[in-house]
Amino acid sequence: MSHNTTEVLVGGVVLAGALAFAIYAGQATGFSTGGNGYQLNASFRSLEGVGVGTDVRMAGVKIGTVTKVELNPETYRADTSFSVQNGIEVPDDSAVVVASEGLLGGNFVEIVPGGSPFFFDPGAEIEDTQGAVSLISLLIKFVAGSGDAE
Repeated sequence: MSHNTTEVLVGGVVLAGALAFAIYAGQATGFSTGGNGYQLNASFRSLEGVGVGTDVRMAGVKIGTVTKVELNPETYRADTSFSVQNGIEVPDDSAVVVASEGLLGGNFVEIVPGGSPFFFDPGAEIEDTQGAVSLISLLIKFVAGSGDAE
């Protein structure tokens, strides 16, 4: 009988661990069902390194996640939707930038707040955007440019 009790306990612990991991994975990738935020939209020339679940930050603090990314076939730009936590108001002259955590880090979406006393309404589109900068293309320009300076 103790053999069956041990198997049931181990099975319960494994099941609880799997459930905890599934909840964590859902929150980390932005698939959580919590409605504690509002949507904003932006269109980028390049969204390299950003996908659904990527952090949205302001002043280095995570305030939301990217919820939708799709290519606009008319403009050939990456149309993006992201959530922002309720209680955080984004000035309507703010910019949205695809930033990098460093040479080896990943990309994230950063909201650079403006100084306007007015704020974006839920569902609004932020016009002032700056896409991802490719570090490899910058390095190639630097190397190619260094030969011309001599």
